[in-house]
Amino acid sequence: MTATSDPSAPSRRWTRDLRLVAHQVKFEQLAFWVNRVGAVFTVGFSVVFLVMLGASDGNQRVATLGGARLITYYVPGFIAYGVMAAGFTTLAITIVVRRETGLLKRLRLSPMPTWVLLTSIFVSTAIVAVVQFLLLLVIGRVAYHVAFPSSWLALVVAVLVGVVSFSAMGVAISTLVPNQETAGPVTSIVFFVLLFLAGLYFPLPAGSGLARFSNYLPVRHLILAMDRPFDIPRGVSPWAWHDLLAVALWGAGATLVALRRFRWSPRRP
Repeated sequence: MTATSDPSAPSRRWTRDLRLVAHQVKFEQLAFWVNRVGAVFTVGFSVVFLVMLGASDGNQRVATLGGARLITYYVPGFIAYGVMAAGFTTLAITIVVRRETGLLKRLRLSPMPTWVLLTSIFVSTAIVAVVQFLLLLVIGRVAYHVAFPSSWLALVVAVLVGVVSFSAMGVAISTLVPNQETAGPVTSIVFFVLLFLAGLYFPLPAGSGLARFSNYLPVRHLILAMDRPFDIPRGVSPWAWHDLLAVALWGAGATLVALRRFRWSPRRP
């Protein structure tokens, strides 16, 4: 006699898996916010720099931006910074520390499915990025009267592409870091050099040599993709398809590197 399969079993299994993800995301968020120094530097850095730059020369109008105020350039730029910092620097350091302390290996040996663990880490990273995104939007609007984006959908898509792609880059670079002592310096130096070259702190003229060089870097393309929904430069479409594609291709390449090189066990003997 053949046993009758339960049609509700897949639904119950998905419900159980989603609860596991939600529980692990809660743990990841607690671990992030309990580390107050790390949370302040991750979330507060973009806020502090936006306020400082906005107070110093935010009302200056720039010809290369179509006469727009400089603060209008800084708000989407630092939104891009927040997305990149959460997905690249913070995630890379977290993975290296957990790997070298043996936590990743212990978690993989636990009954929790591997995909639940990885999904929860990426979802937690996205939450941190969204918190910065909303915080900077509110500060820009309330403190500096920066208009909200002309297309919310274009901005949300740019944020999502940035979170996914730079999270993949964070995982990829974590495989190149040998130990937890060098995780912070290596990722921070690489990140801030890329930010400087990409023109986060000052607009790059379109035809300049630095702009042409930085067009090979994903940081520059994400900043440009964030600018477009804020009408920078004026009169352009809010959808920066070329820049989003460039960021996504970098993310795809980083995913291949991560899949090939990722290790759960510590590298140290």
